[in-house]
Amino acid sequence: MFTTFVGTPQSLTGKNTSENAGSTLDATRNVLKLKPKRQQVSRACNWCRVNRVKCDNSIPCNNCRTRGRKCSNRDLTKACTPDHAHQEVEKLKKRVKELEQQLKDQPNSLNVRRQNVVASVPTPTASTASTGGLSLTDLDFIWDRVSNKKSWDGVYTSIAHFSQKTWYGPSSLFYFIARMNSYLALAFQQRHLDENIQLNSVATTLPTPDYSLRSDGQESYHGPSKPSNPEEFLTPTQEEYFLNLYWQSYHSSFLILNEVKFKEHYRSLWTTPGQPRKPSALVDIVIAMSMQYGMASIPRAERGGSPGSVMDIDDPTVAGRWYYRRCQSLLINELENPTISTLQCQILLVMYLCCASFHNMAYGILALAVRTAQMLGLHYEPPDTMSLAEKELRKRVYWSLYMFESKVSMKLGRPFSLSLSSTSCTLPRDDHNVAMLAGSDFSPLGEKVTWLSYNLYNIKLLLTARAVHTALYEKYSEVYNKNEGRAVYKDLSGLEQCAELLATSIKAFDIWIEAVPGALKTKRKNNGAPFSTDNSPLAVEQFAPLWLQRQRLLLELLYHNLAMNLYRSFVTFPSAFPLSSPLPSPPPTPFTQLHSKSAINHATAVTRIMHQILSETDILAGWHEAFQWQWGAALTLAGYLIANPTSDSAGDIRETIDRAVGVFEIFGRSFAVANSAAAVIRELETKADLLASRATGDDQVQGSHYTASGSTTGDGTGVISDNRETIDMNGQNEVLAATMQNYLTMDATLPIDSSNNLEVLLPIMENMSGELWYNFGAG
Repeated sequence: MFTTFVGTPQSLTGKNTSENAGSTLDATRNVLKLKPKRQQVSRACNWCRVNRVKCDNSIPCNNCRTRGRKCSNRDLTKACTPDHAHQEVEKLKKRVKELEQQLKDQPNSLNVRRQNVVASVPTPTASTASTGGLSLTDLDFIWDRVSNKKSWDGVYTSIAHFSQKTWYGPSSLFYFIARMNSYLALAFQQRHLDENIQLNSVATTLPTPDYSLRSDGQESYHGPSKPSNPEEFLTPTQEEYFLNLYWQSYHSSFLILNEVKFKEHYRSLWTTPGQPRKPSALVDIVIAMSMQYGMASIPRAERGGSPGSVMDIDDPTVAGRWYYRRCQSLLINELENPTISTLQCQILLVMYLCCASFHNMAYGILALAVRTAQMLGLHYEPPDTMSLAEKELRKRVYWSLYMFESKVSMKLGRPFSLSLSSTSCTLPRDDHNVAMLAGSDFSPLGEKVTWLSYNLYNIKLLLTARAVHTALYEKYSEVYNKNEGRAVYKDLSGLEQCAELLATSIKAFDIWIEAVPGALKTKRKNNGAPFSTDNSPLAVEQFAPLWLQRQRLLLELLYHNLAMNLYRSFVTFPSAFPLSSPLPSPPPTPFTQLHSKSAINHATAVTRIMHQILSETDILAGWHEAFQWQWGAALTLAGYLIANPTSDSAGDIRETIDRAVGVFEIFGRSFAVANSAAAVIRELETKADLLASRATGDDQVQGSHYTASGSTTGDGTGVISDNRETIDMNGQNEVLAATMQNYLTMDATLPIDSSNNLEVLLPIMENMSGELWYNFGAG
């Protein structure tokens, strides 16, 4: 049955070994060609499996295709080999780990869908919860999410006539003042009130611009409903003077009026010769603003006003208040049926109040203006039925409101009321055709630049600053939640993360600068660059029209002011330390320190521009907003100097502060609040000199002379003496009690910075049995 084959050696057969090997190899190759290696099949089709025949991976397989059968492989999913299955398992394991990590990083991600549904449902009452309605416990995740979203801390302080405190956010100058005061209170171990660094404006003297003095010298308030005395208003000739002043000043900077239409409206009010004109809210507020600006540009001595820093009802910041009050009274009748004129009045009211430093009143009326714009539908694209001139006017009014609302909200550190998400209105045009229809006769500035271009780039600047501002303060919430809820100035690493974000987002300003046309840039001497901080002097174009020179300056000053405000949040003050100890070394936070120096650079740029323009020209004489920019720059310089009194740039900063004081003295010739600003800055510079003398161990530095009681003597050019006198033991208890009471009653200025703790009381308690620590620095 079986046959046995026995191999015979080639030597016995006598055949050639190499020949035999060659034929064998050829035979093997032929066999391999005839029988190729069978391809492994992962799964046979149903017909091949039943008939036990070999199948292949083709779809349909070769057997079914030859016989014309329906191959079951068509209805099957793709089969996998063990290797494929292993790869799929590994892939799924990796995906599971990724999902687990996402759940770990975002514990509330499972509630996102439920949040979208429940967020639109009103909060249920206890009765609905007991009757099977939505349970209050179902909304716990919403409350948790709200409580976990921590915002940058603000400050409660009083800046008005009354003692009621209001809230200001971290981007506001009032927040920076509170931080500075907190540090000074701990450094000098004496309470420093916010009011000591705030301006002595009309808002701190009068509760509203409507106050006046009766014949007996007592204050009297005229409400909006009370009619004004006709003798308090101007003659027709005087009204015409101030109206013309408006077109020469504000009109080219706040493009919300059509000059031709306004003049037609004004002429229509004079119906009866020899009789007063008909009332008009728009005309009244335009006259009020012109009087406020015009009186502020005239020296107080020439108009017989009180000298120095005396604040009274004749101050230029409240000039035209009778027209302001009558405008408010007339607007009450328009609230139910507002028009474009109503909104224009509200915007001008906000401007009037901002110039008079009534910040809270301005913020409130600004919210009313936002609602009026939304009632008029200005946040949507104008309908096609309107003319081009009317469309563009509506756009200019809306975007001027958007710009103003963004500026004021960032200035006060408060939430925005308008947002791009609810705005579909496109930006206003600035081409020559639209400029001709805008109602004013201004010369073109170039092939693609008109007098409307300033307004367009002003809006774009505010949009850029607002985007950077929003990104910065949203970043803090993220840093806060990751760093276990530590306050920003107690968490320098978290502050550095915010600084890193700002370093990237602030580059958007560079893109804006490159887009600004050369016609809107003030040239520099010595090859300096516009919109830079190289401190090169301005090359004011001598024969350029006044409105163009003012547009150029206001655009650059606004840029420096917005950049300075963003950087100022990173000016940090050292922790608490007694006067006998050296200043601590700065923390290793490169971006934070870089931003604080950038704030100084922009504050210096504002000061140099203002000092040169006010000394050499009248372009910004009486311009209240420019004064407020200088006030913010001066406080930024003084705050940095107080925090870093011995830095390498301290000498240059002191020189710039002296320039700022010179700017205030020029403004002080016209309105008293500027003299108040100069006095505050001098006092802060003196305190910085005292800190510098403490840090260097030198008791004699340039500045005022501090007496033992903490008062200041001299005219600011004397010498500071660190007088540490020994207190008589008989009076130690009284002094200690008074000092302790100061700290126990300290108000909201202290919980601002990282240095606020009870360690400041240790030197006092340690010296109870010996020499008592003495308080320095007048608050």
